[in-house]
Amino acid sequence: MLAQAPDDPVDRCIKKFMAEKSIPGLAVAILRDGIPIKVKGYGWADLEHQVSVHPETIFQSGSIGKQFTAAAILLLKREGKLNLEDEISRYFNGSPATWTGIKVRHLLTHTSGIPDWEYDSTVIRLNTDYTEQELLEKAMRLPPRFKPGEKWEYCNTGYVLLGILIRQLTGRFYGDYLREKVFAPLSMETARVIDEQEIIKNRASMYILKEGTVKNQSWVSPTLNTTADGSIYLTILDLLKWDMALSKEKLLDREDLLVMFSPVKLNDGSLYPYGFAWFLDPVNRHRAYQHSGSWQGFNSYIAKYPDDRLTVMVLTNLNPSNPGQLTREISALYVPDLN
Repeated sequence: MLAQAPDDPVDRCIKKFMAEKSIPGLAVAILRDGIPIKVKGYGWADLEHQVSVHPETIFQSGSIGKQFTAAAILLLKREGKLNLEDEISRYFNGSPATWTGIKVRHLLTHTSGIPDWEYDSTVIRLNTDYTEQELLEKAMRLPPRFKPGEKWEYCNTGYVLLGILIRQLTGRFYGDYLREKVFAPLSMETARVIDEQEIIKNRASMYILKEGTVKNQSWVSPTLNTTADGSIYLTILDLLKWDMALSKEKLLDREDLLVMFSPVKLNDGSLYPYGFAWFLDPVNRHRAYQHSGSWQGFNSYIAKYPDDRLTVMVLTNLNPSNPGQLTREISALYVPDLN
């Protein structure tokens, strides 16, 4: 284990990276053998008011929030409210014929063939509010890109549909279900779906890098900040509790975790290295479970190396900031082969 001196190698690595990428603020958590060995904030949560980042600073999840949506679906499976092999047309009235054969599992693994709608396009505009029904109808009108299970293609639309599916099954907003079934049991006290009207203590400001200069993130409509593809407020402490829960099988059992961390099998029998909201590509022959997040002026990354019993998690308030690169550099300080 590296010594935690006032300016240890991890600190030097992070400060150098932040300077190179012009990152205002960053929080990191490192776990080794299931024990947190470094949980720390760096830089500014708010540049205009010179507010420092602390472990209690609230960032936005981006797409690492998909992991919580996937967990909710697995919990609903355990409750007997769905089966991963169910066709989604069973739950969505008026489903188009093009959705025939699309299963819940396909949405979880980005293999449905439903296109990933492009924000700021003719389909979804960032400055427009949509109801869940309107989002569902827009998804239904998208022509499929391939047959279900034929190949893998990243799809935010599929996870938005999973959030709507949770309401169909429970009668509740997916964020309320997450709060009761995931966040509260794990004592993730500040994790919640984004609500910009609330007064949120310790909330970080959001920034983008434009032509080499840090700027404030442009406004996004409130409803697009509440969808199940990655719209979570959380701290690095919340993320730390999530990782510990996964490692200790505290929320999901071994069977569920095996499914979550298994590569998806395509129609031709080949495997693609993606599970349920986790990329599974090995790093220099070391098993690795990873995912990034990018949304509204925030970038995030979580990297788990199960055989090395090492997890590195990074939250930043700048887009783009490439925290995945930083997690690799930090990981290599503990396991040199990981760089």
